[in-house]
Amino acid sequence: MRSLEPRVLSEFDRPGLSWAKPWVDSHDVFSFTRNPMARGLAIGLFCGLIPGPLQILASMLFCALLRGNVIAAAVATVYTNPLTIVPLYALAFQIGSWIIPGSQSLPPWNGDAGAFAALVEWVRAMGWPLIVGLPAMGLFFAGWGYAIVQILWLRPVIARARRMRALRGLS
Repeated sequence: MRSLEPRVLSEFDRPGLSWAKPWVDSHDVFSFTRNPMARGLAIGLFCGLIPGPLQILASMLFCALLRGNVIAAAVATVYTNPLTIVPLYALAFQIGSWIIPGSQSLPPWNGDAGAFAALVEWVRAMGWPLIVGLPAMGLFFAGWGYAIVQILWLRPVIARARRMRALRGLS
């Protein structure tokens, strides 16, 4: 993965993009190291729950602000697609129902109006539990995604340190 970074940055040597190269290079948006990759994945998982086609744009903006890897963020937003959006929104509604006091029930699905119109009406009927549940679920996904990348990235480093310690007879 690290071999991609110089190739991506070399694309910014073109005349129309050369003004952005110092900023892009210093902000880790195309850095394939542990922390920018973990931040990028977390940002992508959080922004993946943004309704509509703004997920990748929002993830790019947050990566620029928080120094995350843009490519990891864009790839991470793919988990929300037409097959997964309904179960994810139903789960977000349940999470929002647990957070907001009172009793809320999931509105019934009315598929008679056409698929897209029915989805829009169903989401609109969810109201505050969905509005509260989406960011809560996004933060949960982002936290776990960040932790998993950190753990998986450091696992070989820790294993090597243990092997080296065992070879030296210190353990």
